[in-house]
Formats: sequence, structure tokens, C-alpha cells
Amino acid sequence: MGENWQQGNLIEIEITDLSSNGDGVGRFNNRVVFVPDTVTGDRAIVRLTRVKSKYARGKVQRLLKPSTYRIRPRCIVADKCGGCQWQHIDYEYQREVKRQQVIQALQRIGGFTDIEVKPILYNDDALNYRNKSNYPLARSTTGQVQAGYYRQGSHQLVNLNQCPVQDARLHPLLAEIKQDIQQRGWSIYTEKRHQGKLRHLSLRIGRRTGEILLTLVTTNWQLEGIEEQAKTWLQNYPQLVGVCLNQNQAKTNVIFGQETRTIAGKGYVREIFAGIELHILAETFFQVNTEAAELLLTKIEDILDLQGGELIVDAYCGVGTFTLPLARKVKQVIGIELQPSSIEQAQCNADINHINNVTFIAGAVEKSLQKLEVKPDVILLDPPRKGCDRAVIDTLLNLKPSRIVYVSCKPATLARDLRLLCQSASYQVSLVQPVDFFPQTTHVECLVLLQQ
Repeated sequence: MGENWQQGNLIEIEITDLSSNGDGVGRFNNRVVFVPDTVTGDRAIVRLTRVKSKYARGKVQRLLKPSTYRIRPRCIVADKCGGCQWQHIDYEYQREVKRQQVIQALQRIGGFTDIEVKPILYNDDALNYRNKSNYPLARSTTGQVQAGYYRQGSHQLVNLNQCPVQDARLHPLLAEIKQDIQQRGWSIYTEKRHQGKLRHLSLRIGRRTGEILLTLVTTNWQLEGIEEQAKTWLQNYPQLVGVCLNQNQAKTNVIFGQETRTIAGKGYVREIFAGIELHILAETFFQVNTEAAELLLTKIEDILDLQGGELIVDAYCGVGTFTLPLARKVKQVIGIELQPSSIEQAQCNADINHINNVTFIAGAVEKSLQKLEVKPDVILLDPPRKGCDRAVIDTLLNLKPSRIVYVSCKPATLARDLRLLCQSASYQVSLVQPVDFFPQTTHVECLVLLQQ
């Protein structure tokens, strides 16, 4: 096939690796080609879709020889929908690739050459695990209300009536709610023109209670007939406990706006997490895989070998997901979280469970840590994907807790932060434990124990 290094041309390559964003990686004349929906061991004819001097992106035209790791996806739109990247890959191999991603990030970005990364922790069910789904809404060219996920790297909607990675108890709602929205004639928001009302349909379920919360994200509170429709939904779906409206008028990719109103029923679901009852609102951040988060918590408790007299600080504590179960094992826990609404919810969750040895602080983590009047035995870090601000790292190095537990959802920022914490021999990494929170996707959670 010659040189052929031009957009639109066909090449034959073998996939030899997977990139951190989930694409298959192959080489053609010493140049890298990224090909979505492939897996290590595939041999394929690929059409080049975007060509640079050193690398290109391609699309499979024909699979010549499928990999031994390739399986049949459970979802009919798996190759179009951007919600999953890896449904075509055997689950055991998915886990090994994620572990390798952690190892490579620690080596390349962190400079750690001899750290053991444990085999990944996981639940047996690699499908039906998501306790929350936020579906963008759109209208088809024929005027039908659609809900689904965007194609990868685009804002083109792939319409779904069910999704195999979400809790199967949510399936009956999706197709029927779309029909009801259609019949009500409510307008659907369009990004380009910034017009219309309904933007997202959000469904959330308590895995242990089965309680479901339905939230419509809208640019405008005035939805004619919403109260009547909400009552009908509660009657039709016995597990549905509440219907909410959230207003978001901003030109933004952020799903939820600042205010949520309960239209019928209650504005939260109950979840039982590690024996603790949590109340979770429509827009509350809560781990999307309840069971995997419990595996992680159990591992934290195991590695800390808590004796009962410890003081723990839970930085980025959210609604107390880890704070409250840990409080039952130690003398005191202080939870820190920037969002005042999450702190309010965390305090509410503490009260529901009669847990009195927790203190919650609303504020930036680095400032709140600096103001601490006590020295913690353990600091638990669970930052967002961007990792810890440099100011947080500097504050930790000044505070010098004997142990730091870092829970990360992005290996690259984890490796960067660990490098800073371990410089000048301040701390040493004594355990790296990946956990699979998001089967069928490229994301990997990771637990690290640092000790002085």
C-alpha cells in the first residue's frame, strides 16, 4: 500500500497497544496511528481520518484478524456512543491495561521505577453498575425527543432506550419519559441557538434501596403541566420517590445549575453505603459505582489498621461518603469540602446516622488545612481529576501527618502529586492499589498509601 500518509487513504496495520484515552495504537512506517474501537492484537484495514507529520487518527474499514481480547459488545450503539470506549474488549484484559496505565504514569511522570502496583480490585459485574445517568436531550430531524450520550469527541447525540452499564432498574423509565416529554410538547434546548427549555434528563438510583430520583434540567421553571406529569410519573413507577427541576440558563457544558426544586415526592434518594444511610440529592457528587467505592473503603480501613484513637482529616470529603464510615472506627474525623451545599448534606448525613465525632468545614482544602489547630494522624485526599493544587501539597509537607492516603481518579495527576510529596524523602509510597470504578471505560481509580 506504499507510503499512503494522506487523509482518506487506506493502510493495513496491527494494533500493538491501547492509549490512555482508550484508542488502539499501531505503527505505520515508524509513525503512530490511533484507531478507536480496536484492541491489542487486531489486524485491520484503516482509513486515515486526520493526518499529522508524526501521527494520525484512523477508522477501521475492515477487520482482517480480530484480537483474542476482542468480544461482542453488549450494546448495539457501542461503536457510536461516547459513554463507553471498551465494550468490545474482554473485561480481564481491560483491567490489566488499566493497571499498566497506572504503572506507566508512575514511571514516566512520577519517576518511580520500582514501585509494585497491585492487581486491580473489581466487582464481578462489569455491566449494570452505574447508579446515575445524565442524558442530554435533543430532537431528531423528524421531531422526536431523543435522550442519550454524545458521540466521542462531538456533540452529536446517539439516541438510547437503555444502557447496559447503568442500573437495569432505570431502563423502563428512559423510553417512556421521552414519550411523555414528546406528548407534553415541552421545547428542547438547542446549544447552537441557546433556545428551548429542556437540556438534560437525570436519573439516580440508590443501589441498596432501589429508590429512584428523576430530574429535568431546564432553562426555565415554566413547564406547563409539570406538577400533573410529576404526580403521574410517581404513580406509574413505584420505585420513583421524587421528581425535581434544576434550572441552568448558562451557555456551558456543566449539566446542573445552582437551584433545584422538588416538584413531587422528595428531593433525594437514600443509599446504604458501608452500613451508613446517605441522602443524595440530584446534583450531589457521589461515586457512580457504589460497590466499587465500598471495595475501596474496605481497603483503606485494612491498610490503616485503625486502633480507635486516631484523628483523620478527610480532604475533598463531599457528602461524607468516606468520612462517616471511617468515623465509626476512630476518635474523630474532620471533613473539608469547598462546596457549602455538600457540607450541609454531609452534616445532614451525620445526623441521620447519629454520628457525633465528625466536624465538617466548608472551604478550600489548603486554607482549611493551614488553620487546623490539631495534628492529624492520617490525611485522606480524594481530589478531582486535576489533582491537588500545589498549595495543598506544600501545606501537607508542612503539616507532616504520619500517613497520607491519596485516592485518585487520574493516574497522570496522581503521579505528578506523588513526585512532589516524595521529593527530598519526605514521604515514601508503601502501597499502590488500583480499583475499577468504571468498567467498559478507560478511567481507573487508584489508592496510594504514603508514609514518612
